[in-house]
Amino acid sequence: MKYTYKIEVPYLETDASRHWRLYNMENTLLNVASKVANELGFGVKQLLPYGYTWIISRMDIEMQKIPVHGDSLTVETWIERNAHMLSTRNYRIYMGKDTSGELIGQAASVWAVLDLQTRQVVNAFDLPIFKDCVDGEELNMTRVPRMLPMKEVEAVYTSKVKYSDVDYNGHCNSCKYLENMMNVYRPSFLEKGRAMRLTISYSKEIKEGDTYMVKFIDTDNSCQWQIVTGTGEVSASARLTNEIQR
Repeated sequence: MKYTYKIEVPYLETDASRHWRLYNMENTLLNVASKVANELGFGVKQLLPYGYTWIISRMDIEMQKIPVHGDSLTVETWIERNAHMLSTRNYRIYMGKDTSGELIGQAASVWAVLDLQTRQVVNAFDLPIFKDCVDGEELNMTRVPRMLPMKEVEAVYTSKVKYSDVDYNGHCNSCKYLENMMNVYRPSFLEKGRAMRLTISYSKEIKEGDTYMVKFIDTDNSCQWQIVTGTGEVSASARLTNEIQR
């Protein structure tokens, strides 16, 4: 089953070029996923009695153009599969008030269920709350190669996880990773609002007070970031490019 949500790009979520900030775009898609899950009975509220919660493992966003302040959008979303301890949720983004508008973007997100006591991922998809929730449709979206640790970097920025970074799961909120990355460096092609592909993956949680480093490297048409913990482990990686492959 597919579900649609209407949104309007708010003034406070746009940058100096009037384009929607990518971490606000990601946050909106995560909020849509949360709303659908709650409505269907397997959201955070329904998982908490089991001692579980949702965490995101990966997000891929592909946009033909980046919306600006005031644009009306329709987000269509559905679950492609629940398998191997992971849930894949897809999205399409349309200009206008329904899915008859121009298709300007698509996204795929991969989620897991976290045991709040052990802080380990668990297979919860045999719970009755997940019955009959899978649509099955795949996106026409090329999966990019796994991002490896960066050997060469152009800059390193060191900071600590702050109170405002932490969410109800007790760790740095997923969108804050991308916000902190882009506070260190933003490629110039973003200001033009043209086609882009963002991939961000999460591998290790960081908590309030933890020290981390943001590393990045830039090329002609892409940029890559990594957030590395104080012990040298990669916590999150992201790649942004203005090339979309088919």
